[in-house]
Amino acid sequence: MNDLRIPNQRAVIDRRALTAAIDAEVAAKPPAGQRMKVVEALRAALAHGRAEIARRLEERPAAGHDAAAAQAFLVDQLLRVIHDHVVNNVYPSGHRSSGERLTIMAVGGYGRGEMAPHSDVDIAFLTPSKQTHWCEQVIEAMLYFLWDLGLKVGHSSRSLDDMVRMAKSDITICTALLEGRYVWGDQELFEEARRRFFAEVVAGTERQFVTEKLIERNERHKRLGDSRYVVEPNVKEGKGGLRDLHTLYWIGKYIHKVRSVAELVDVGLLTPKEYRDFRRAENFFWAVRCHLHQLTNRAEDRLTFDLQRAVAERMNFADRPGKSAVERFMQYFFLQAKQVGSLTGVFLAQLEEQSAKKQRKGLFAGFRGRPKTVKGFKVASSRIAAPDDGWFAADPVRMLEIFAIADEQGLEIHPETMRLLTRDCRMIDAAVRKDPKANELFLGVLTSKRDPETVLRWMNEAGVFGRFVPEFGRVNAQMQFDMYHHYTVDEHTIRAIGLLVRIEKGELAKDHPLATLLLGKIHSRRALFCAVLMHDIAKGRGGDHSILGAEIAKRLCPRFGLTEEETALVSWLVRQHLIMSATAFKRDLADWKTITDFVSVVQSLERLRQLTLLTIVDIRAVGPGVWNSWKRQLLAELYNAAEERLRLGHVQSHRAERIEAKKQAVAARMDDNGALVERMGKLMADAYWIAESEDVIALNLAQLDQAAGEPLSITTTYDAARGATLVMVIAADHPGLFYRIAGGIHLAGGNIIDARIHTAKNGTAVDNFLVQDPLGRPFSEEAQFARLKTMIGDALANRVPLVPQLAARPLARPRAEAFEVRPRVEFDNDASNRFTVVEISARDRPALLNRLARALFEARLIVHSAHIATYGERAIDTFYVTDLFAGKIDTASRLKSIEKRLLEAASEDVPEVA
Repeated sequence: MNDLRIPNQRAVIDRRALTAAIDAEVAAKPPAGQRMKVVEALRAALAHGRAEIARRLEERPAAGHDAAAAQAFLVDQLLRVIHDHVVNNVYPSGHRSSGERLTIMAVGGYGRGEMAPHSDVDIAFLTPSKQTHWCEQVIEAMLYFLWDLGLKVGHSSRSLDDMVRMAKSDITICTALLEGRYVWGDQELFEEARRRFFAEVVAGTERQFVTEKLIERNERHKRLGDSRYVVEPNVKEGKGGLRDLHTLYWIGKYIHKVRSVAELVDVGLLTPKEYRDFRRAENFFWAVRCHLHQLTNRAEDRLTFDLQRAVAERMNFADRPGKSAVERFMQYFFLQAKQVGSLTGVFLAQLEEQSAKKQRKGLFAGFRGRPKTVKGFKVASSRIAAPDDGWFAADPVRMLEIFAIADEQGLEIHPETMRLLTRDCRMIDAAVRKDPKANELFLGVLTSKRDPETVLRWMNEAGVFGRFVPEFGRVNAQMQFDMYHHYTVDEHTIRAIGLLVRIEKGELAKDHPLATLLLGKIHSRRALFCAVLMHDIAKGRGGDHSILGAEIAKRLCPRFGLTEEETALVSWLVRQHLIMSATAFKRDLADWKTITDFVSVVQSLERLRQLTLLTIVDIRAVGPGVWNSWKRQLLAELYNAAEERLRLGHVQSHRAERIEAKKQAVAARMDDNGALVERMGKLMADAYWIAESEDVIALNLAQLDQAAGEPLSITTTYDAARGATLVMVIAADHPGLFYRIAGGIHLAGGNIIDARIHTAKNGTAVDNFLVQDPLGRPFSEEAQFARLKTMIGDALANRVPLVPQLAARPLARPRAEAFEVRPRVEFDNDASNRFTVVEISARDRPALLNRLARALFEARLIVHSAHIATYGERAIDTFYVTDLFAGKIDTASRLKSIEKRLLEAASEDVPEVA
């Protein structure tokens, strides 16, 4: 597959000089001392060759083909030297029989003549028939030399008959042999093996091979996330990576016996331009893979966060305004992966066309039979196609029309037509973008009730989406360098649109009951879908993407055909699309002022419903595992409180009535224990009744009753509705209680996601914590509950050295170290009437909450509630605090002092103290 000539080969390895040096050692040393000297000479040659290849890659960091070919060349030469040494010096045989013949064949990736620095050396030793004793000795000796060099060898030793039999029964062996390349040994034997392979294994099995390779490819994609836009892609195995390119080559070689990618053009499977695209993507991926191997000094093919920055730097990507070097590098990576997807589609289509011409029933179920015509397009076998090569050039609006028809009639776009769309999409200019029909067609696809996600993804793959909406084209393949966002911006957006339709169809009613209810109540579907399209459209521009996106919406919406009122709504939604999640996850929803401030921004029920829907799909489309029951609960709680305020206009004077109504509801819930509401409830202040929900109050009152006279009471309850474990601690209140409880929970392996701290009128602390494990799941087993109670008790009794043990706990997200998260502290005295709200943003780690809570204690502040939100590697902890006299903190010097303490606690290089 790799026809490259290695420049200045002898600078990589000089086989003649190495052979001469080994022969000299053999001549000078007795047999017992020869082996170590030979191994030393081979090791030195391998080390020198690797260093030279690394130097060349550093000099030309994007020359992936050169580096991969040079590595294969280095191994070739070593194998040849080792073979000759073994055959001539170790096991010489002057008169070999016809059976004592041996050929060394490179297979797999090594067979293509491409290797990364730490790739496996895949070789097949072939003999004419059953192995003779001499062949076994030579093979064993060669393998020991290779192992002594530290090479990872994948090897097989087979006769020609065995090779044919095993290749017929195992597609993996068949594929490896398909790549077979002569390295050394008996060349006639190799040619015989190649002839028999194609005559006895390949002939007549082409259809089966293609089917199995495509099934294998699909299963591999599913295993690795089934998207070419995952933010930690596998360069070799991932969707759109090297293996997908190899699959195309294997199919072409199996059917047409091609010996290089260039020959795929000769047999009509790729155009010259597509061949250049193939080689460009392949060259880039090989460069990335070689850099990965060199950086890690192992066979590492996953482009993890901690390696992305280093590879970007090695490949000379630089920062640009609004976009870092690593983001530019990864955007180029995803654009190449997208190109591989396009090549795969047109390649398979061309293969199908060739098959259809040869036989009535082709290789695949395909685009055959008598087509019907729909608005000038040909439709057959559930595929829509352009009638001729100049169809789109004659009227570029047709590039929007074909997707609209595909959506309306449930058709696929024929891959050959996708090839035309990719070629002609550059004809979409300002005139097409202003065309009312084109905009009507686009809006129809965007707001379709059928499957807009799939059709928009096709449109994006063809390049039509980015040309028709250039603002969207700018975020095409753009990643965000963090651990929160799992997909590129364009993929995230398209997934969010798909989620809206699935919710509307009722498919996600269990996960999203509120959204399912709201989608039938909004006045403008068009506004909602446009808002989802544009909510992240301004990312990577070097400013606040919400503000910039709102301005883009004002330009785009009238073009799409939205009314002035709809345009204003979309612009507002884009501008405010983060406010609901920020309020729900980082503010105390029981605080009257929280709801007041939120409602003052939202102002109408229609905005509230639209914003809620946008917020839900935005979070859910971030990636797997990001949406959970706790987020659903918080958003529903905020929606219900805001909806009630907007609808009824409640004012704070109804506080007494609300408390009384809640007491009655709790009494009804507690049945026979309802009397506890009066008896134990009088110990709790009004703020407690407002802050806590009815179910938690009922549990607290029962616990207070049972714990009367006890110094410490801890109960744990699995709370399915909140997707967390409720940990309730009742103890004599004393300074530092909160940070010690938090430390105990962390030592038990728990993450606190919400905390409410209360002090009864008799001086008893009633603290409620919502806890999950590091993967965002609730604790639900008795052993976990017991550990929580034990560790909290030990922490409160000073039975464990809290700070050192917390510091020793491993990071829940080890790769978080790849990101720079600068700690930040913000104070807000307007967010609550009673409390100062302190928000700390820092790198997420187990000891963080404990350290922050301790810093607040040392600053002589009382914590009344804590709310913890995590966004990948970043944690944002929000505390509602007062001073010791229940007042807000408002003097500049005091705030500065508290900020200094919190920044020290949040930083990672501060020495730990017990």
